[in-house]
Amino acid sequence: MEIIRIEITEEDEGSRIDKVLSTSRPDLSRTQIQQWIKDGDVLVNTKTVKPNYRVKTGDLLTVDEPEPEELDITAEDLELDIVYEDSNVLVVNKPRGMVVHPAKSHASGTLVNGLMYHCKDLSGINGILRPGIVHRTDKDTSGLLMVAKNDKAHISLVNQLVEKSVKRVYTALVHGHIPHDNGTIDAPIGRDTRDRQNMTVTDKGKDAVTHFKVLERFGEYTLVECTLETGRTHQIRVHMKYIGHPLVGDPKYGQAETIDFGGQVLHAGTLGFKHPETWEFIEFTVEPPADFHALVENIRNNVDIPKK
Repeated sequence: MEIIRIEITEEDEGSRIDKVLSTSRPDLSRTQIQQWIKDGDVLVNTKTVKPNYRVKTGDLLTVDEPEPEELDITAEDLELDIVYEDSNVLVVNKPRGMVVHPAKSHASGTLVNGLMYHCKDLSGINGILRPGIVHRTDKDTSGLLMVAKNDKAHISLVNQLVEKSVKRVYTALVHGHIPHDNGTIDAPIGRDTRDRQNMTVTDKGKDAVTHFKVLERFGEYTLVECTLETGRTHQIRVHMKYIGHPLVGDPKYGQAETIDFGGQVLHAGTLGFKHPETWEFIEFTVEPPADFHALVENIRNNVDIPKK
């Protein structure tokens, strides 16, 4: 175990202990830190506390960081499209319809299952079900993801996400005619209190910024390029709905009548970041999948497309 000691200053006075620790360790999830506290791996002045304990100036936090869990995931040969790989990081082009990591409802066929077959040296920071996963995209979103192959690389990549220095550009097909060529959506996103499975724009949410540029207009549809400044859950889908242009095919945030595409028409086409060892900025771009291209071409040529 690695032992970490943190002395609380006036700046953090009154903050929850799990928040303080998540700020000092942005590579860890709040849930993981809370579990450490419940397991007694975190002490305040040599005593155990609850995750909602509010720290006081002068408190000494001692964290016995547990060793990463041994990975126990079924490796599957899913013929992943690896765009780049070295000893620290790999970049994969995830197909539409693939879930990123296993869960009770889908224990196999995920990106993580495929990664475990492709290489065994993945970071263990996110635990047994999400080895190497630095960031995610939704099941029906295709495109680029960066994966960490060791804990040092993982921490570096997460810090870059926190610092908003990672370049992430998406292509999306949305409903409606967007008259202006570009714009910025600056609206906080949080859980929808009426449906905890959904996200929404809310004053109580976390800051979220999306920049968009119109690529092409098709009358009742618009093809846009969206660049993320932040990376909130479902950010592009929520933000485009917020300005009245939901994504085509989106089953969660889309309009009642939409094209039956099997999910939102969204592709993570460009990904750029500083290499965690060399600090050289590297950037990758992949074209949207064939069905995305075919849909846009049919709309461009006014082909009658089934709706649901």
